[in-house]
Amino acid sequence: MDKSYKARKEEFVSNLSGGNIPEIIAVTLVAPAAVLLWSALQSRKSFFTPYRFPSLVVDFLLNVASVLFATTLYSSAPLLLLLFIITPAVVICLGPKRNPAQKAKPPAKLSSAADGPGDGKKNVSNALDPFPIRPFLTAYRGGMMITTCLAILAVDFTVFPRRFAKVENWGTSLMDIGVGSFVFSGGVVSARSVLKEQLSKSSSAGSLPKRLVASIRHSIPLLILGLIRLYSVKGLDYAEHVTEYGVHWNFFFTLGLMPPFVEIFHSLTAIIPSYEALSLLIVIGYQATLESTDLKRYILVSPRGPSLLSKNREGVFSFLGYLAIFLAGRATGLQAIPRRTSSSKTPSQARKSLLIRLASWSFIWTILFVLNSSYIFGIGAGIPVSRRLANMPYVLWVAAFNTWQLLLLCLVETFIFPSVHKATDKSSEAERSAFATSRVMSAFNKNGLAIFLIANLLTGGVNLGLNTLDASKEVAMAVLIVYAGLVTGVALALDVWNVKLRL
Repeated sequence: MDKSYKARKEEFVSNLSGGNIPEIIAVTLVAPAAVLLWSALQSRKSFFTPYRFPSLVVDFLLNVASVLFATTLYSSAPLLLLLFIITPAVVICLGPKRNPAQKAKPPAKLSSAADGPGDGKKNVSNALDPFPIRPFLTAYRGGMMITTCLAILAVDFTVFPRRFAKVENWGTSLMDIGVGSFVFSGGVVSARSVLKEQLSKSSSAGSLPKRLVASIRHSIPLLILGLIRLYSVKGLDYAEHVTEYGVHWNFFFTLGLMPPFVEIFHSLTAIIPSYEALSLLIVIGYQATLESTDLKRYILVSPRGPSLLSKNREGVFSFLGYLAIFLAGRATGLQAIPRRTSSSKTPSQARKSLLIRLASWSFIWTILFVLNSSYIFGIGAGIPVSRRLANMPYVLWVAAFNTWQLLLLCLVETFIFPSVHKATDKSSEAERSAFATSRVMSAFNKNGLAIFLIANLLTGGVNLGLNTLDASKEVAMAVLIVYAGLVTGVALALDVWNVKLRL
């Protein structure tokens, strides 16, 4: 890469101050708004059943292209794009319902002494899963992956506003919330293994040393990917933003080191049975250290010394913040995933309780964030948000943002597809959940990390083969649309072939 062009590339993503949170919220609301319109089309028109080519095109336009346009051409008018999406959704929802794919089914027959052996076995196998696949969680994870994959390439073009790119030291931006959301969503899905362990009440996972060994096995592929990225960037003389994570550190190292530390804190739940409390303890301790010692100055302004720690101090110390985010995500997953129905609690009551819990934690995280980051009428700590430090305001912002997103998507599912949480047997629930889930969203959710890796490879290829800085708006959008189509195509192909890439 030409040295002058490399310098321009690095300058293009350096020393940025971000934008304001209301604008970020307006842009990110496009994703749940697109889910709302998709849901309206499906519930009222069965538009995506059967899933043919026109269905695929509309699915792509709603759940992928709309996010791309929100962060590029409509970046200065996200509310207008929201209006374009929400208006037809409301009109369709107010219209007549035509839903042949979700016919009512009789309740599953309960096994009794009169049943034969085969009947009892069939009923047990068709019993409702205590930890069902939630369509709103699929939409949340899929939408987060789509936004992340689009942003990592779009940021290299001028059509992507600089206020959306990662902030240098202090401030908020779309990509800053995206990084934290990636970690938070990983915590959400990790809750499923904890719930299954709690249900079985077994010690099959073994002692802490055995769990650490298992977690390290999971970490090795991610650490290898981190090394590959490191040597690729250095070997190809690729433009890099050193103050993002450090000279050698990258996001794959952060992800790779997460599992062992999560297992350590999982063992602490025997003493502190609350992941929210563990998350807050970590970030409070970290923030107190930043404020009471020279650590903050060391991370932000000290010279790059000869030691590896000094060269990679952003990545090393921000890991504490990302660990707190992951644990907050796991806490949310423990609330969102379980069915929680019983003889005394109907599916509707259980769903109402879920909405109340999500709303409560959305407000709690938001209030904590406002008190931590603001200083109004003599109240609040007034600490600015810093993704580079992954400090306490950043952690609280990420937790608040993601719980609000989950709440919105849960509300969409609850009111447009009420039959999903009211299913009486496993097979009907699977059918209804599939009906209420976008094929594109499901594909991105199933192989999220693998697709993220593929998106990174495509991003590197585009940057090596094209002068993104001087590309016109038309060229940039053409490249981004083709790229979005390729990534979506890969995701759908893996889904159709039932390939599950575990990294």
